[in-house]
Parts: sequence; structure tokens; C-alpha cells
Amino acid sequence: MSYLGWLFDAANWSGPEGILVRLAEHLGYTALTMIIAMVIALPLGAWIGHTGRGGVLVVGFANALRALPTLGLLVLLFLLVGLGLLGPLIALIVIAVPPLLAGAYSGVRNVDPAIVDAAEGMGMRGTEVLTKVELPNALPLILGGVRSATLQVISTATVAAYVGIGGLGRFIIDGLGQRDYGAMIGGSILVALLAVVADLVLGALQRLIVSPGLQQKKAPSGKPRLRVIRGGAADDRAEAA
Repeated sequence: MSYLGWLFDAANWSGPEGILVRLAEHLGYTALTMIIAMVIALPLGAWIGHTGRGGVLVVGFANALRALPTLGLLVLLFLLVGLGLLGPLIALIVIAVPPLLAGAYSGVRNVDPAIVDAAEGMGMRGTEVLTKVELPNALPLILGGVRSATLQVISTATVAAYVGIGGLGRFIIDGLGQRDYGAMIGGSILVALLAVVADLVLGALQRLIVSPGLQQKKAPSGKPRLRVIRGGAADDRAEAA
């Protein structure tokens, strides 16, 4: 229990290297990484899922990126880029892209073909089908990919402190070098708590955004349900026989 005293020591929460500053740095790295990774992965995954072209390559590429050793990638980029945020940021983006790409691709690709056919029968073009039908129906898997990627970035940003950036990982890395086991244990607890809180927040956001109707495979009549987004409002329609 003596090691936990570090976590409750007010002196460790203030100052330029205090817990609040390190927490803000960690959140900043995570937010920046997720924004860039989502801009790259979500449109690409959705487009490939919509067209059906390159699906095998997407799966293979995502699995290949997931197989990369995190620490080895960080050290390699550190040697190539040098000190600064750029190297760790690239590594974090590489870690975040696979679950985002897979979530967007799988979500769009697994939309019921009958729903897509119904949308096309209503006169919708390819882009309209994607944005008004497929993406809304794919939201559960897309947001699941976002949750998975966020947790991976939070954990990897901790390891990234090894190559010189800030964040909560500094307590663990610096504590190891100084044999400050209180800082190491306290930093580990903070990272774990951050991951749990982030997952709870994203889970609540997912339940708030995703319509309960998306969990239903069929309309009350037993016919497939077509969900179309028009002007921010959602219309659930049973496909005509």
C-alpha cells in the first residue's frame, strides 16, 4: 500500500511534470492520432466496402499492420525521424488504422443486400446509397472499430514514452530508470483508469448515436427494414414485397 501513496500525494499532481499535465499530453496524443487515422481509414474502408473492390487486400493489409511489433516500430521510426513527436505519431497512426479500416469495411460490406437493392429501387445513386443507407446501418461496427483503435492508441502512447515523448508513460519509464516503484505503479493505474473511462464514454456515445432500430434485423411485418437518413432524420421503412 505504501507504493499507492505516490498516487495520492498532491505534489505529484501539480507542476510541469505533474499528473494533470501528463494526462493532458496523453489525451492530446490520442485525440490527434485518432483524428488523422479516422480521416485516412474511415473513407477508404467505407468506399472499399461499398464497391467491393480490394476487400482481400484490406483484410491482409490490416492484419499485416496489426502484426507489427509496437516497440520495434517506435524505435525504427525514432531512428529514421529522430527526436520529436513525428515518429511516435506515425507509429500511433499505424496502430490505429487497422481496426478503423476493418470496422468501416466490414460495417458497410455486411449491410443486408436487400436493403441496398431497395434503396437503389427508390432511385438512389451510389453515393446516396453509401451515405444515406450503408453508413447509417454500418454505424455499430464503425464505432466498434473506433473504440478498439482508441484503446490501442492509449496503451501504445504509454510505450511511446520510451522514445522521448510525454504522457502518462513517462511515470513508468522514468520510474523504472530511477527505481521509483511508486511512480511506476501509479502511472500504470492511471493508464488503466484512462482506458476504462475512455471505453465507457465511447460505449455510452455509441448507444446514444446508434438507433435501437439498427439492432433489429426485421420490421414487425417480417420484411427487411430499410433505414434512410434524410436531413438528419431517420426513416425506417419496410421493403415492399
